Parts: sequence; structure tokens; C-alpha cells
Amino acid sequence: MNNCVMKEGDLFCLTAPNGDMAGGSEDGYGLYAKDTRFLSEMELKLGGELPELLSSHLDRSYYTKLRLMSQTKDVGAMELIRERYIFDGSLHERVTVTNFFPDARPADIDMLFGADFQDMFLVRRYRTGEVGHISQASYDRDGMTLQYSGKDSLKRFIHIQWDSEPAEVNESGHVRFSQVLQPRESVSIHFMITPSWETVRKPSLPPFADGLAALAESYRAWAEDTMTVESDLPAFQRVFSRSVQDLKMLMSDYGHGEMPTAGLPWFAAPFGRDSLITSLYMLMLQPETAKATLRTLAAWQGTKYDATRDEQPGKIMHEMRFGELVATGQSPFGPYFGTVDATPLFLAVLGEYVKWTGDLDLVKELTPAINKALAWIDENSEQYGGFLSYHQEAEQGFPNQGWKDSPNCIVHPSGQLAASPIALSEVQGYVYYAKRQLAAIYDRLGDTELGAKLKQEAEALQQQFESRYWMEDAQYYAIALERDRNPVHSVTSNPGHLLFCELPEAERAAQVAKRLGSPDMNGGFGIRTMSTEAAGYYPMSYHNGSVWPHDNGFILLGLSRLGFGAEAVQLIDSLLEASRSFADARFPELFCGYANEGEGVVPYPTTCSPQAWSAAVSIVIAQTALGLFPDALNRVINLNPVLPSGMNRLRIERIPVGEGHLSIEVQRLTTNDDLHVNVLSNTTGYAVEVGKGR
Repeated sequence: MNNCVMKEGDLFCLTAPNGDMAGGSEDGYGLYAKDTRFLSEMELKLGGELPELLSSHLDRSYYTKLRLMSQTKDVGAMELIRERYIFDGSLHERVTVTNFFPDARPADIDMLFGADFQDMFLVRRYRTGEVGHISQASYDRDGMTLQYSGKDSLKRFIHIQWDSEPAEVNESGHVRFSQVLQPRESVSIHFMITPSWETVRKPSLPPFADGLAALAESYRAWAEDTMTVESDLPAFQRVFSRSVQDLKMLMSDYGHGEMPTAGLPWFAAPFGRDSLITSLYMLMLQPETAKATLRTLAAWQGTKYDATRDEQPGKIMHEMRFGELVATGQSPFGPYFGTVDATPLFLAVLGEYVKWTGDLDLVKELTPAINKALAWIDENSEQYGGFLSYHQEAEQGFPNQGWKDSPNCIVHPSGQLAASPIALSEVQGYVYYAKRQLAAIYDRLGDTELGAKLKQEAEALQQQFESRYWMEDAQYYAIALERDRNPVHSVTSNPGHLLFCELPEAERAAQVAKRLGSPDMNGGFGIRTMSTEAAGYYPMSYHNGSVWPHDNGFILLGLSRLGFGAEAVQLIDSLLEASRSFADARFPELFCGYANEGEGVVPYPTTCSPQAWSAAVSIVIAQTALGLFPDALNRVINLNPVLPSGMNRLRIERIPVGEGHLSIEVQRLTTNDDLHVNVLSNTTGYAVEVGKGR
């Protein structure tokens, strides 16, 4: 998307590239909080004209600087600088105008504000419904306040203030500041926009620099509290640095610690699948994120049968929204449970979290949620022949409920769509992996009976899976089983997740790894969601031929875990090659699946960026480069390093493992291309074992 976007806490701001929120735009520009667009219009003019954008400085996730101008050709120009950040529940914007004419010139600075308090689903034209109205408005010399009375009986407010004396304020939301500027003279105006609920907030206006400094310090502290990464490959350093900033920006606290929201602009909310996968990828950076995510999702676990929301007891939710339509029951997203994979992922991420931390206390704390999740998985699997499956029940829900949730993504080679209920291949992998990890955990906790039961169930699932999903002609696994339990034969990326889950037998794992690296799956920018040889393939598809970085992240971890070093290097190289096409150094939600023909990545038109699970892929690349897989229960850290092409040195310090930290340096020896591993420090108390891949 071609826009400027930022987030801090519960607020996020979306504008056009020039910083404006044009009234009536269909692009959804605005200032949002809790799935409500508070500010819907903010337009800057100088002398009654829109200034021209010169440059954008967006290298810091929390701060935007735009340079604009209003000119008379060959005579001079007025320069405008817009600086913006979000801090302490308010959007701050400073407009600085400088006269670059040789004589004094008037500077009439106009800002137009508007608020519509629309629910996110209305902005996106995703739902319709009955809503409230703006019930009060005041326009004063020092600020303006609007009040909205919702159908949910909640009052919402927006207060806008500034630090200069205006020449004019009117009831259309227009404020003008007039001043005559001498040559090279500048004037600055600081605006602060504050949304609130129930009672209006009118905080005092602090110096612009104070909030920015505090925000910068919070990012510095975040970086200082996480691992540091140094390499001699600029492409990797670039995406890693930006990813860490973006992950900080995308965090929100819903009462149980900071967890990742899914992404901007439309998914700044807690998601089951997205937040869990992001937390999984972030274990090497900050395992506390996974703990907060698990606690939050346990608090929203399903408690009853409610077909309108696809809710069932024990099920982990898909998406939670907080807007007016949800509060009035006009939308099922409060929360919505239409996902088949979030529940096994919840257990799998818990198991992986314990591998990194050894934190068995969290397992004890979450035991009720674990038991309910296992019961839901078992009940659902028994209902559908032993495989965890999905079937849409909610009228307004999703027909497909894996991570590929578009209507046409589970398709036969003939082009016919699969019939529900559907049992996705990767979902069986998540169940298998979750039960294997929980079996080891319960053995350690002394419940050997439960441990043995879970291990037996996992092994039975593995045997059943191998007999039903393997496609002998393709030497690959089917994406799914459909209603009659027949396989859907299209070759897709989904079975790549099985490598991380360690479900495939060795020979078949090698076949999967080989196919994923073949040209029909990897065109040089990453693994496609669907083979170019499949009937349903087209490169501009959302799920049938595009490349999703997070999908590649799962595959990359699996290649590394099973020791497919050459295949892992190929995939890292492809992803880093793709990253060169992204001016903002961000892996987007997805991009088109065209092959690398020297022209760069073809962007997907409506992709969201930044996206949490895409940002976290840079951490997966770092983990894969080290081949790092801790096993806290057995007090061992496994390393199996591979360095991508062009990287000869990688140094990562303060990796959190157990109750300590690990620092590692890997260097490529120029004489024979072997890798030398140097453990710089190890305060974990665990043994470090360096292995060799296949």
C-alpha cells in the first residue's frame, strides 16, 4: 500500500504519502483506536494550495518526517516540514514553514480536521450496520472537541489542540494560522490529537521534542533488552534492523503483557494464528512475547457452542475486535473463532516456548486451557475420521479456516474447489508437534501417564497421516483431505510446515525439501503458495501462487531443524533477494509469485505492511543461520549453522535461552568454505552441541 502508517499502543495513523487524510477518500485514511476511526480528515494547505511532496523519511517506525514545498518557479519557495509521532495516547504533528524567497512573504497555514467515528468494518466496507451520531462539537481558539454517541451506548471523543494563536477557527473544522515570514525565517505549529472514551481527555500540550525523545528512548531500551545482530551482509542487516523496530511498534497489551498485533493498517488487533506464529518466530528475540500471547489467548478461549461466531469450548479464537458493530452484536468478531489452526498452534507454541525457556510454571498456570484445547482437538478429530478439520458454521464467517482463508485456495488440479469439511495437512502437523512436545513436558512434570498417552496419540496420527496424505505420483503431500477423506492433489506450500513439526519420515522429508526448492515452487524470491504446474496457479493470486514471507519462515525453520542446509541457504538467498525490492526494508504481507527475471519483485496491490509475522521472518533467518534449537528440558543447545551467500561473518549476542544468554559468532573459512563456530559467552548453564546438516 502506498501510504504512511505508524502505531503506538492502541492508536495507529494512516495517511496518504503527503501526510494528509483526505476527506471522502476510499483509502481508509485516519487516526484509529480500538477499531474505530476517530479522525477521518486532516488536510494541510499553504496559501490555500496543497503543497508538493519532495521527500519522505520513514526509516524510523515510530517517527515520520515529510518535506514539502509551495513555490513560484525560478523565484523562490516556501518549505513545509511535517513531523509526526504517536505518544501517550495522542497523535503529535509539527508543521514547520520556512520562507526561501528573497523577500518577506505571508504564510497562511490551513489545517482542516474532520471526524466520523466509523467502525473499522464500515471503513473497509466489510460490514454494514446501525451506528450512532456526532452529538456535540465545540470549536474554540485553543482547540476543538467532537463527541460521538454510539449505538453501543459508549461515548467517544476526539480533542484537537495547537500551540499557536490561530487567525481563524470555524465549525467546518478549519483552522488558519497567519504570519509574515522574513527570508529564511521559520514558524512551527504543534498539533496534538487525542481520542478518548466515556470522558473526554484534554491533556496539556507538551513540547514536541519531549514526546519524541521519550519515544526514541523506549525503542532504544527495547533494542538494548533484546539480542544484537552484526553481519557483513547489508541486505540482511537492513531488514533485521527494520523488523525489530516494526515488531516493537506492533505490540499491544490486552491485560496480560505485550503481544504482537497482526499488522497495519487493517489488522492492528489480536489474532490467534498471526500472534502465535509471530511469537514463535520471536522466541530468539524475546520469549516473554510468547508468554503474553499465550496468556491473552487463554483468557479468550472458547467456553460455549455459538455457531454465529464459530465458537466451541476449548477453541482458541481467530480475531478479536472492539468496535461499535461488535459491541452491538452486528458483527461476530468479539471474538470470532473461525480458525482451525490456532488451537493446535497455541499448544505447539507453548511447547516451543518451554524448549527455549524451561518455564514449566507457565504450563502449570495454563493447565486448564491446555486441557480444554486438547479436548477440543480430540473431539473435532474423532468427528472427522481422526484428522482435525474445519467446517464453516457462522453465516458471516470464513469458508476456509486455515491460514489460507480465501474462498478458492483449497482447489483440486481439475479446478474444482474442495468440499467441506476439510483437513489441512499443516494442521495435522501442528497437532502432532503439540502432542509430542506436551508429552515430554508432562513426563518432566511427573505425569508420565498423560505423557505416554499424548505420545501414543501423536504416533498414531503420524502413521495415519503418512498413509492418507502422501501422493505417490507427485512424491509430495496433499494440501488437504476433503469431505470424503480423499486428498486434494494440488502441490502447495502447506506441507512445508510439516518439516518444522518433524512429522514426515526421513525419505519423504527429503522429497518435500527438494520439491520446495524446485523452480515451480521457488522462482528466486521465495517459495510460492502453489506450484506453477498446478491448475489453480496464478502469480497475482492471494493464496494460489503468491509468496508469503511468514509461510517461508515456517519452511525455513523446518529445513534448518532437519538439517537441510543447502535448501535453507537457497531459501534465505531468495528472501533476501526479494527484500532488495522493498524500499522501506520491510517484508510485506505477501507479494506476487513471478519468477526472478532481474526486474525485482512484483508487489501485490493491497498487501499490508508492516505485518508482524512477515517482520519476524528476519529473526527466523538469523535463527536458521545459526541452526539454533534449544532444548531446555534436556539442558542442551543445538547449533547447525549455515550462512547465506555473501555472508562471511555473523555475530549474535545476548540470545535469551533458559535463565541466561548465549552469544555466538560464526565465520566462513575462506580456505575451504567451512564454518567456524565460536561461543563468545554462555550463561545458560546448558551444553552447546554443534552438528552437521544433511
